[in-house]
Amino acid sequence: MLTIALPKGALLEDSIRLLRSVGLDFSLFLDKTNRQLQIADPTGQAQALLVRAQDVPVYVEYGQAQIGIVGYDVLREKQPGVAHLIDLGFGGCRLSVAVKTTSPYRSALDLPAHSRVASKFIHCARQFFEDLDLPVEIVPLYGSVELGPITGMSEAIVDLVSTGKTLQENHLMELEVLFYSTARLVAHPLSYRVNAAGLKGWIDRIETWVNSGAIAPNPTPGLQGKNSTPAH
Repeated sequence: MLTIALPKGALLEDSIRLLRSVGLDFSLFLDKTNRQLQIADPTGQAQALLVRAQDVPVYVEYGQAQIGIVGYDVLREKQPGVAHLIDLGFGGCRLSVAVKTTSPYRSALDLPAHSRVASKFIHCARQFFEDLDLPVEIVPLYGSVELGPITGMSEAIVDLVSTGKTLQENHLMELEVLFYSTARLVAHPLSYRVNAAGLKGWIDRIETWVNSGAIAPNPTPGLQGKNSTPAH
């Protein structure tokens, strides 16, 4: 039986809509009274695991799921050993550097050397500033990162931005975009190569659905830029 790792949170509803379009129904996960974390499709062809978005590539890499749906931001941060297959086109957002609107800085390079930058994207933030040859201290925060500049803990943050409303409401502004992110289909490399559980057939169905334009165009510009992961 095919096993799919699905992400809790913002990508879940669109992920279930996608899978329903190719004949797999896991809509029980959208029922707020449901507490099951593993359910089978009514046809008995597949089962799904409901896990934290950051854990999707872990379940896929270690073989507990043959495929999974996860944001490109998670893949960039964790760099898991999974096969990147398809850009699914939904869940658009961007990873950005932001500072207080009252800040004198107008680009990341304006930040003083050894500034503090708060982020839960430790690897991505560190790599970005290393590429700029700007030494900074990355402060790990995993909730309400916006409080870093507000409280004076940090001069800047690196965080996901969708509409920008949260930044505006907390009097922060974007300086730089590190990369754009959408939901991606990933697979366990060996399962993909040996076509376990008819995996390639399911992937072909998903790709056909994505290419049909059934997903509304993402309003975030640049999603097909150099940081996009190509389809297989």
